[in-house]
Amino acid sequence: MSLSPQFLDELRSRITLSGVIGRTVRVIKAGREFKACCPFHNEKSPSFTINDEKGFYHCFGCGAHGDVIRWMTDQRGMSFIDAVKDLAEEAGMELPAPDPQFARQQAQRAEQQKTLHDCMGAAQGWFVDQLSGEEGARARAYLATRGFSAAVCREFGFGYAPEGRQALKGALTQFPEPMLIEAGLRIAVEDKEPYDRFRGRLMLPIHDARGRVIAFGGRILDKTKTDAPKYLNSPDTPLFDKGRTLYNHHRASPASRQSKRLIVVEGYMDVIALAAAGFGESVAPLGTALTETQIEMLWRMVPVPVLCFDGDAAGQRAAMRAISRALPLLRPGHSLRIVRMPQGQDPDDLIKAQGPAAMEELLEGAQGLLDALWQFERDASPAATPEDKAGLKARLMAHVDTIADNDIKALYRRDLLERFSDFAFPRRESGGFNQRNFTRNAPARPQRAGGRGNWRDLPSPNPLPETAARLQRRPGDEARSRTVEAVVAGLMRRPDLALRHGPQLARLAAEDARIDAILDHVDSGAPLETGAIEAIFNNRGLSMPSGEPQRDMAFSFLQHSDETAAAELGDVLCVLVDIPETEAAKAQAMARYAQELTPEAEAEHKRLQERLQDLRKRELDLRARLGQMASAQAAVGDPAQD
Repeated sequence: MSLSPQFLDELRSRITLSGVIGRTVRVIKAGREFKACCPFHNEKSPSFTINDEKGFYHCFGCGAHGDVIRWMTDQRGMSFIDAVKDLAEEAGMELPAPDPQFARQQAQRAEQQKTLHDCMGAAQGWFVDQLSGEEGARARAYLATRGFSAAVCREFGFGYAPEGRQALKGALTQFPEPMLIEAGLRIAVEDKEPYDRFRGRLMLPIHDARGRVIAFGGRILDKTKTDAPKYLNSPDTPLFDKGRTLYNHHRASPASRQSKRLIVVEGYMDVIALAAAGFGESVAPLGTALTETQIEMLWRMVPVPVLCFDGDAAGQRAAMRAISRALPLLRPGHSLRIVRMPQGQDPDDLIKAQGPAAMEELLEGAQGLLDALWQFERDASPAATPEDKAGLKARLMAHVDTIADNDIKALYRRDLLERFSDFAFPRRESGGFNQRNFTRNAPARPQRAGGRGNWRDLPSPNPLPETAARLQRRPGDEARSRTVEAVVAGLMRRPDLALRHGPQLARLAAEDARIDAILDHVDSGAPLETGAIEAIFNNRGLSMPSGEPQRDMAFSFLQHSDETAAAELGDVLCVLVDIPETEAAKAQAMARYAQELTPEAEAEHKRLQERLQDLRKRELDLRARLGQMASAQAAVGDPAQD
């Protein structure tokens, strides 16, 4: 019979997973999920979770993961079709009518794969025999230079492919030529006799998750053949898809359940070197960057695997490609950690030079995915100019936009914007002024997990008395009050803009408790939705924004949700916050220069003068966009004399 994906999805939706598992395992309600002691390994405290909404179970102890069908096959020992039949009967669904042609095709495919497995197994046995023969001397000498013991060579199945173009065909006469070609062992060229794919190479078998040989990798031994690839893998075949296969998967999976760790390296020689040093929980992709399918395979073994790439530029590019592939797939509890190897060393080099303890130390100090993303983009190009810094911010936000999970996306955006602000506008350690030091007058909040404070925790030096008043709401300043009201209305429409303009809003929060409430909501990591903001206002007894600014003011962020509207909110905050702060700083710098008459004080005053001129240009541009409406002109105020 033909079981379509739609049929299987409906079947899963009709079955309550916790009810099926609860027939054989004692489950306990835990919030929106259920917990149990894992039936796949012995444990005393429950680490096995069941999520009925998402339809899967997961064990944080051994990595067991699957849906209701997987439960029936793995825990109950049923075949796939028997599991589907039992579940369909329970769900009151009729199985699709048998399709004789489909059944024949499935039987033929199963027989074909069985025969191909036999073919690959025979080829592996022949390669191993050749390694111990006369022609295998060069391969044995290479293995000796790598320091692999005889036991390691046997475990990983090292072999040798002789130089002859027809040697393998002559050895495997029980398999027809078309099958050898289909298995990827021979190459067919038009109008020429087929020939062996692997010649004069050290051979390694590649296994599937069940430990069956499905492909080979071969390392060239003749260094004079500069036109040949150093490593050569089997092509994609009915048994082998390199984007869906991990080298050493069948050994690393049980090892990872014991160590609670999974190490991903660049090549199979690195895997073998790690295994020989006691790190059996190691896998590698096969000549390509990690694919989305491979990342999901890693997560089925452990929730946070460690990627270990070479310290050179190519290794770092490979790490960044893996990060880019993983970002859209991130979900709660699942991520990656990144190890950066010392320059010019791979895991084998490091272990030989410093021993397994050095490798263990690197693994223990692995970076989180967010840290690695920030470091890579920060170091990717110089950030000496405002344009460079804007480019860095754009690259970071482009990565964030690829994350599908809304909660994770919001947390990544907040953290990366904080890091960018600290990097682009660093605080001075001396008594010099920096505009980011002028924050709201509120007690410092406790630091967040990880030791980084949020954007409202910076120390606030006292500005000069005659200019400090401009940072506060002044009685009778109706234009400013209406503009602040418009900002609150804009944030109600687009709560996500609180992340983009967080530092400026934090300095404006002393004027309006609603802005303070919005920033508290952002700090909590809660979803940025208009309804959630309204609920916070109601709970705190705060009023909703007045409709007058939306009727009378020409701000585009009150009517539109495009990028231009978002940028305009930044311009309004510049007028409300940055200009007063910079004027206060300029006056302070001038007073310092009058006292000290030092080149440093003069340079500081000049820098702030230029900064103020740039801000005034933004103010004038804002005026031009708003037109000649009196209310808008009053909102931005008259430029002060420099």
